[in-house]
Amino acid sequence: MNFRISDTFTDSLARLTGEEQKSVKTTAFDLQLNPAAPGMKFHKLDKVKDKNFWSVRVSDDLRIIVHKSADNLLLCYVDHHDKAYHWAARRKLENHPVTGAAQLVEIRERIQEIVVPYYVEQAQPKPLLFAGITNEALLGYGIPEEWLEDVKRAGEDSLLSLADHLPAEAAEALLDLAIGVKPQVAQAVVAAGNPFDHPDAQRRFRMVHDVAELERAFAAPWEKWTVFLHPAQRQLVERDYNGPARVSGSAGTGKTIVALHRAVFLARAHPDSRVLLTTFSVPLANALHSKLRCLVGNEPRLGERIDVHAMDAIALRLYTLHFGQPRIATPEKIKIFLAEAAAECGGERFSTHFLRTEWEQIVEAWQLDSWEAYRDVSRLGRKTRLPEQQRQMLWSIFDRVRTRLAAEGLVTIPGVYGRITARLGQLSQLPFDFCIVDEAQDINVPQLRFLATLGEKRPDSLFFAGDLGQRIFQQPFSWKGLGIDIRGRSRTLKINYRTSHQIRSQADRLLAPEIADVDGNAEERRGTISVFNGPPPTIKTFPSSAEESRFVGQWLQSLAGEGVSPHEMGIFVRTPAEFERAVLAVEQAGLVSKVLDEHVETMAGHISVGTMHLAKGLEFRAVVVMACDDEIIPLQSRIETVADNADLEDVYNTERHLLYVACTRAREYLLVAGVEPASEFLDDLIHA
Repeated sequence: MNFRISDTFTDSLARLTGEEQKSVKTTAFDLQLNPAAPGMKFHKLDKVKDKNFWSVRVSDDLRIIVHKSADNLLLCYVDHHDKAYHWAARRKLENHPVTGAAQLVEIRERIQEIVVPYYVEQAQPKPLLFAGITNEALLGYGIPEEWLEDVKRAGEDSLLSLADHLPAEAAEALLDLAIGVKPQVAQAVVAAGNPFDHPDAQRRFRMVHDVAELERAFAAPWEKWTVFLHPAQRQLVERDYNGPARVSGSAGTGKTIVALHRAVFLARAHPDSRVLLTTFSVPLANALHSKLRCLVGNEPRLGERIDVHAMDAIALRLYTLHFGQPRIATPEKIKIFLAEAAAECGGERFSTHFLRTEWEQIVEAWQLDSWEAYRDVSRLGRKTRLPEQQRQMLWSIFDRVRTRLAAEGLVTIPGVYGRITARLGQLSQLPFDFCIVDEAQDINVPQLRFLATLGEKRPDSLFFAGDLGQRIFQQPFSWKGLGIDIRGRSRTLKINYRTSHQIRSQADRLLAPEIADVDGNAEERRGTISVFNGPPPTIKTFPSSAEESRFVGQWLQSLAGEGVSPHEMGIFVRTPAEFERAVLAVEQAGLVSKVLDEHVETMAGHISVGTMHLAKGLEFRAVVVMACDDEIIPLQSRIETVADNADLEDVYNTERHLLYVACTRAREYLLVAGVEPASEFLDDLIHA
């Protein structure tokens, strides 16, 4: 008998308490081993339209709803007795008459009404979105027959409510059509085929071959948008590119998932290849590694050919291989060298911060080794105007630092990239055949030069995933100038699977509707749609931090009472100086917090507290962004170090991006709080 689990089962399982989940998983393991075992308590449901629905007893009150036939056992849903039975009474499993895909369909006649009315008296009715599309076309997109009339009457206000009642591929097709995109249609299954083999069905129903595979499915959160691909995403994963390619999209649109699947696709298509899957930080690389294990857990040999590391780790490994173990100059050592060189050259008028950023963003980033190179370098991202006399003084300082580093046998991380990039250019055999880069918006100049050498302009060799709206670490620079030209090979994802419509639309107010990179490649943010609704975000300011912490504590306590687990909640602040306010709020909720470090590991039973920078790559059901006070975001200390007003734009942009990143870590619930006078960005969140 084929044993499968549905995404509706894993979604409902995630809403149970920890102890309840343990009991359900034990029963699921027993079902997988032997569904006919004497101890299994099946009960055939009679007040349902689909006569193949059964319930399986887990405890006195918990029931698993299964769909059982001669050849298949499908875990469909789990909940307390009455809720589980009610769910089954409103569903049926059927094969779509046109696409052939197996679908769990909500029974239309049991739905009393769509929440949002189609017409409001005395209001100008909004146009119907799909009235001009034929029934045949809608059926081809996977719309169940009994929902065709509702789709034809749907307008902008009712679309998301309607989508909640439809199978995933049908809802996503309507969202595509609503934003003017032609949906990608998966190839239909032939009449004699298995309806569970259809690509749409494989996104919802997971075949489980043995207990080990079931254990892996339960060991990590199994999000349907993580494991399975929308057809538009699959097209990006599987197509051939004649040069570097990039996929972009706002937070939650599945860029990381595309990157993961691209790595697996290339490794599978090229059995003798080595694939590098990388990103700019260790925590994000660790997260990629965990997701990759979930994706290829049953193909360990495939996973062995995919190296998942942070960029710096790969560069250091290759440097050690070719030149021996490097002695890395610490930031503290560089700071001392800069100060001493400035004193020797009479450059005390330059602030320590200015010298350090000029060294990091110009001299080291571009690996400048002469006065002429420093004089002529393009200063994108460093808009401060410097007369040639000042540049000469600065170069004398930096040249002394370079000489001292060499004398002491020290090398910087950008220096590591510089040497290994030069060495790779001399090799006939490169260490990787393909390279996939996640969070590409935050890689720096030395890293991109390194990647350009790895790619060597070979087809399919470089694939980037990122979002310019989430650039929080790096200044802008020209990719084209470093040999990475993505023009004509850049695509933007438009469907948000992670964040509710309400949170996404409010967070988007922080950013411009279109963001372009230095080379003119634009990322269009308009038209992005979330696939589910949720409560509107709460944005509040308070007279004091004590009142802020008290309110946040009550908010957290309320969510805990509704069944949101502590590990599903996160609190983010701008700097560690605001940790105390967050920890106090958790204590007032009667809960326990864990302050995240660079390893970014959440802990069961604890609410995660971290900086906005550490929020990157994480997600929670509920997020609080605290201490959004004036002079905290944007951070006043950053503004005060700006040497020229022209540099302020970059500071404000990255601070906006930082708040956007923190807000979009939330799936369902978002609270943004601050003390009066509050951050100017909150006005944009509320009124933009």
